[in-house]
Amino acid sequence: MSQQVSQRRRGTELEDTILEAAWAELHEVGYTRLTMEGVAARARTGKQVLYRRWRNRAELAVAAMRHKTGSIADQPPDTGTLRGDVIEVLRRMARRQHDIPREMLHGLMAESSEVQMDVAVIMADVMAGILERAATRGEIASAEVSPRVMSVPTDLLRHELVLTRHPITEELIAEIVDEVFLPLLGFVPGDDVQDQGPALRARPERARGRGF
Repeated sequence: MSQQVSQRRRGTELEDTILEAAWAELHEVGYTRLTMEGVAARARTGKQVLYRRWRNRAELAVAAMRHKTGSIADQPPDTGTLRGDVIEVLRRMARRQHDIPREMLHGLMAESSEVQMDVAVIMADVMAGILERAATRGEIASAEVSPRVMSVPTDLLRHELVLTRHPITEELIAEIVDEVFLPLLGFVPGDDVQDQGPALRARPERARGRGF
């Protein structure tokens, strides 16, 4: 019966069914007890169908999470300002992670090596786009900053989400952006890069020299 059902479902329809099943399994049994066999049984398909799409349960769990909560990369924020864009990224991260069980986040962290690298670079691509638009608007001299600097705001928020029990507030998000990230860029909100002098334009180069 399950074989006949899987034969009738193809492509997106089958994948959607599997991801919905994975999400249901995550909430019912938790990440530590999640298995490819369990998801396949719930989706009424064979586990080999899952392994053709995802190498392991970590990749499947991430895909299910994206399917359910959406990906920031699908619709990157474009508020018209660098500060506004970064704040909106962090807000979306906080809203999305609120719907994800903490146990799942800890499990994924423990098995992060099992997730393909394209998962790790999604936020870097989003941040790169934000910086490129900011440079085009004249808010910063260049979008060329080191990966370490680029990942600072999302890494700090992820730390708060996963490793602390602190609530994610607007004040916390503003603190990450205004007191940490923008100063690393040498950026002063409200000022044009041309009005901030050579110190701002030199800042990214010094940051790279320090290994950030």
